[in-house]
Amino acid sequence: MTEHAAGDAGRPPAVEPATLYVVATPIGNLDDVTLRALRVLREVDLIAAEDTRHTRQLLEHHGIAARGRLIAYHDHVEAERAHELVRRVVAGASLALVSDAGTPLIADPGYRLTRAALEAGLRVVPVPGPSSPIALLSCAGLPTDRFTFVGFLPAKSAGRRRAIAELAERAETLVLLESPHRLAATLADLADGLGDREAVLGRELTKRFEELRRGTLAEMARHYGPDGAAEARGEVVIAVAGCPPGAVAGEAVAEVLDELLRTGLAAGEPLASLARDVAAKLGIPRRLAYQRGLALKASG
Repeated sequence: MTEHAAGDAGRPPAVEPATLYVVATPIGNLDDVTLRALRVLREVDLIAAEDTRHTRQLLEHHGIAARGRLIAYHDHVEAERAHELVRRVVAGASLALVSDAGTPLIADPGYRLTRAALEAGLRVVPVPGPSSPIALLSCAGLPTDRFTFVGFLPAKSAGRRRAIAELAERAETLVLLESPHRLAATLADLADGLGDREAVLGRELTKRFEELRRGTLAEMARHYGPDGAAEARGEVVIAVAGCPPGAVAGEAVAEVLDELLRTGLAAGEPLASLARDVAAKLGIPRRLAYQRGLALKASG
């Protein structure tokens, strides 16, 4: 047992030498941490942290002394520091990997380290716990038998729209992460590319100003848009209902789509607004209605 775990004499150690522990930490509320995670953090030789200041607050809250064990491990140093840490674990050290919040590697640093540890023949042990995507899914009221974790969409609009188009026909629930300064644009692109689907947005989960908002993507986009009622703050998780059965495929839907588009085009409606209205009515992505409208116009 390591020196800093001497107070636990009489209990078997929570950690073993030459082992990497991937430890989930709270996503907001510092009390949302497992007893096992606390024991591991207390007993390991080293703690690789995305932000050492943030992790030190967690340790101090639970009465765990860092004692010089904290090592910075974030995106900017991950490539060079992974092999250094693996060498220390190969030499017999026990190492805990933590991110700022939630489960490491889930849209957080850690892949290079775990990969290098496995290639070196080391044990990599999960210490499960909080995860913001799972926390939102547990209370979203959307189907969870199947879901796709999308993570962060591309920051630039063109790339984001292409990524959304690739998700449009997925039938399972989609789970995304987003930063507050891109939230309005992302919600607008989601509503545009997926249709006006049911969605649930979680902001500041487990923290004092936690917010859970339910509605359609269009309603969300208006609420957080430039002229909306709210300014987004803090990290955001979004769960979006999958593509409705028959919304993209199906002869009946295709026939109604063509009829609505032909009627609108014959009346002189602009295709952009027509496609948006028809897509909302049928529950299909706007891009599909727009592309079909272009084809109908081209065919006369």
